[in-house]
Amino acid sequence: MLPRIIFCFAVVIAIAVVVLLALLSPVSHKSSSKNPSRPWLALSMYIQHPHISRSTVQPVAQSDAGAFVFHRALTEGPKNTSRIVGKAQGFIIPIEHFAGSAFNIIYLTFETPKFNGSLSIQAKNVEHEDRQELTVVGGTGYFAFARGLAVFMQTKSQSSEADPTYHVKLQLRFPNRSQTIPG
Repeated sequence: MLPRIIFCFAVVIAIAVVVLLALLSPVSHKSSSKNPSRPWLALSMYIQHPHISRSTVQPVAQSDAGAFVFHRALTEGPKNTSRIVGKAQGFIIPIEHFAGSAFNIIYLTFETPKFNGSLSIQAKNVEHEDRQELTVVGGTGYFAFARGLAVFMQTKSQSSEADPTYHVKLQLRFPNRSQTIPG
């Protein structure tokens, strides 16, 4: 009978310890989506045709051709001679049946000492406007698990023959990062 009492007492003590640890744990019990104090990272860059000779430029598929596939430079500034910080690649099918497709993705790849990684931006419901607000749905490297907003704005071009340049503003959040993110 004494061993059974000791066993019951040990079980009660174990349950009490688990409950106390759960109540006094330093881990936040709030939902991460309700935590407004998490830092945002704001970035601004440009997507444009790389500065190369006209003889090596490959034509880009027109939007009425069925698919828009592109490979562009990601630069710090609006001039095509600005420092390249990465690349922008994408595959968009603007046809009505595929306009909301999850396969319409723009990838921004960063190759700088400060930011090394990539972002995936979902291009659902892209319209022919000068400003597009798209959703950041993930990332790799420095941008692992990023979520947020990507605003694409077409800049005014100096030449009517030039490929359009886009100013991209990113507002990013990262789950489970307790330190302040530089920005």
